[in-house]
Amino acid sequence: MNATVITIGDEILIGQIVDTNSAWIGQKFSELGVKLYEIISVGDDAVQIKEALNRARTSSSIVIMTGGLGPTKDDITKKTLVEYFNSELVLNEEVWERMKQIFEKRGLKVLEMNRSQAMIPKDCTMLPNQRGTAQGMWFEKEKVVFISMPGVPHEMKHLMESQVLPKLKEKFSFPQIIHSTIMTAGAGESVIANMLSDFENQLPENFKLAYLPDLGTVKLRLTASGDTKELNEEAQAQKEKMKAILGNYFYSEGEEKLEKVIGSMLIERNETVSCAESCTGGYIAHLFTSVPGSSKYFEGGIVSYSYDVKEKLLGVKNATLNNVGAVSEECVREMLQGLLKTTFTTYGIAVSGIAGPDGATTDKPVGTVWIAVGSSTNIVARKFQFFPSRMENIRVFSNAALNLLRLFIQGKLS
Repeated sequence: MNATVITIGDEILIGQIVDTNSAWIGQKFSELGVKLYEIISVGDDAVQIKEALNRARTSSSIVIMTGGLGPTKDDITKKTLVEYFNSELVLNEEVWERMKQIFEKRGLKVLEMNRSQAMIPKDCTMLPNQRGTAQGMWFEKEKVVFISMPGVPHEMKHLMESQVLPKLKEKFSFPQIIHSTIMTAGAGESVIANMLSDFENQLPENFKLAYLPDLGTVKLRLTASGDTKELNEEAQAQKEKMKAILGNYFYSEGEEKLEKVIGSMLIERNETVSCAESCTGGYIAHLFTSVPGSSKYFEGGIVSYSYDVKEKLLGVKNATLNNVGAVSEECVREMLQGLLKTTFTTYGIAVSGIAGPDGATTDKPVGTVWIAVGSSTNIVARKFQFFPSRMENIRVFSNAALNLLRLFIQGKLS
């Protein structure tokens, strides 16, 4: 079964807002067993909206519309739907009374333009919006379901989860869908795909493997569909095969990020970590502290951006900086040694590199980074070469550092 999403609003087309609704709806449809056939974005224009509806109904059994349901003149979705379905608007007294109560509680005067939001097409099933004043609408025509919802994300999501999805499940029969997610780090998409080539070729026809790369990590989504009772067991068996093939690149099931996985490991071991950052400018510390409860294991960090701070706070030797430079194995080892002496943590991370766009040399181009991880008794350092883009490098340097620390803690790095 196919579905099409139509996003309505000039603000999307001109880049004033980012369309996050479609991605969220697509995820929900995937969980339901519905294929998102197409996403169409149109402006606040009746002709464009009608053309999009005509196009969607030829390919999809479900058409989801978001946006254009406000009280202002540019919000023309409802009026256009009335024309499209040859209907008429009628005042819903219950909605109108609730709207007046909402405005009164806020100490505001309800305006006549707000009354338009209580006008509902006669031939639709209203989907009451408990989070706002724009009501959802459900139409059916020629075996196609058309659903119109507000574009405000929290209103749309509430309507989708509380009313739309349950009604769709009542109307249609959907296949059983099982999604299994595996997280990997330390290798790019092409390397992972090459490792899994034979595995992917032997997958049953009702299984599909998707690769979702990010900076320093690759998410693998294994999807199984069918109606057999054994589908769960088969999906679990295929997932275990993948994990065995991936070896040390595999770090988590589900969608947990490296910082969360490392935090769980440290809590379980009652151990701590700190970091000394140069080129990442505190981003690794940010990743650690973005996890609730990180105060249990993250002691702190030092952003040693300059030579002076590296020397004075971390004890990096002046000769090291002058002879081999900050982007070197010697420097990150000394940074880490000084960090551990200062913070007394179980483990530490030290990073120094060239994020760009400036600072490169012939032997150290933009994207070069040295990373050291370890403890007071053992330090391991690695050199990497990544991208020419500054912000990409900051993120990929940080993920590479976290992955090295993961492997070190697990005893897989020497």
